[in-house]
Amino acid sequence: MSLYFYKILLYIIQPIILLKLLLRSRLVPDYRKRLKERYGFYNKKNISSSIILHAVSVGETLTAIPLVKALRKYYPYLSITITTMTPTGSERVKHILGNDVYHVYLPYDLPCSINRFLKKINPKLVIIMETELWPNLIYELHKRNIPLIIINARLSERSSKKYKIINTFIKKVLHRITLIVAQNKEDGMRFIKLGLHPSKLNIIGNLKFNITITQKLSLNIISLRYKWKQNRPIWIAASTHHGEENILLTAQRQLLKKYPNLLLILVPRHQERFIIVKKLVHKYGFNYILRSDNKAPNNNTQIIIGDTIGELMLLYGISDIAFIGGSLVKNGGHNPLEAAIHTIPILMGPYTFNFKDICKTLLQNKGLITITNVNSLINKIDILLTNKNYRDYYGRHAFKVLQKNKRVLQQLLTILQPYLPTRGN
Repeated sequence: MSLYFYKILLYIIQPIILLKLLLRSRLVPDYRKRLKERYGFYNKKNISSSIILHAVSVGETLTAIPLVKALRKYYPYLSITITTMTPTGSERVKHILGNDVYHVYLPYDLPCSINRFLKKINPKLVIIMETELWPNLIYELHKRNIPLIIINARLSERSSKKYKIINTFIKKVLHRITLIVAQNKEDGMRFIKLGLHPSKLNIIGNLKFNITITQKLSLNIISLRYKWKQNRPIWIAASTHHGEENILLTAQRQLLKKYPNLLLILVPRHQERFIIVKKLVHKYGFNYILRSDNKAPNNNTQIIIGDTIGELMLLYGISDIAFIGGSLVKNGGHNPLEAAIHTIPILMGPYTFNFKDICKTLLQNKGLITITNVNSLINKIDILLTNKNYRDYYGRHAFKVLQKNKRVLQQLLTILQPYLPTRGN
């Protein structure tokens, strides 16, 4: 595969990409908005920035927030543009950072779109979260002598095997990257095997450990706990995927026989599935309310469907137990550390390859409980609800793992420092 063939292929598949956007917009209308930005056309007159930071969606955006805040604190003269690919990622940037940064969608990796994008923003440094390898963007940055650093980088064995099919092409792409800051040694070695020069690799750990609870969030947790909890046990199933809700609802039905006042907060991962999950809960015959209704549960409420964006940390804060979704099906799981900071026990299924190192560390330090099916889920939640000491033990150990690994942000700032534009440049 050559760069020329890649460019031609991208132009050919544009109708498919647009059709996919249209289909998504049926459930999430925001996918129809700001379409021009996806091709490098921006209404904003001035978004010239010192730094572009790309975070594809919500997870990467939340991980990037501590870094952005640190850069704004220590280098207030630097202007930052954050790019995302999804409306939910966009919403989080605007909600959390407001006017501290610019925000636009990163355009599709078409040469004309990328050129318009770079000409408009004129960055001195580009930072990409995790592993978004856009060949045209990488080639254009290299041609303009603009440093490109991929941070919190990860590369699974599965992805590595796919890249090896086009090894020569990927090697040329990696050659044009300034630096890759990987999460762990295994991921780092996979980049090297694909052709990255060892001098371009740093390994410092996972930036996701840099989670904090703000004073505002603490106050909101106290307020919501007072309205909702009323001495009843609560467990949350967060970031759930298709195939998991049936297991979770079956477990809730069984657990209610022993714990009739048990409340489940069910939070689907994707916005477009809110309606689907609502219909499923209704089909099971539960008494439920929607979080978006902004009502407090009454004594008969058995499930609250989390159909709002950006409230997961708040909902963890009022929960006694957390199940992290995407792990009972082969999606690879989601970030358990957002629950760990609330010192609550964490349960996950066997599929945690997206957070392999984090989950391994949590397991080794008694901060994570693995479940495999509906029966083990019921059993573990039963034990945790019955035994407060057992519940506190796992919650406390999960929190300790989080606290021990918070040095990563400072190490990253040290690595980035030589590449940051100086005042006046």
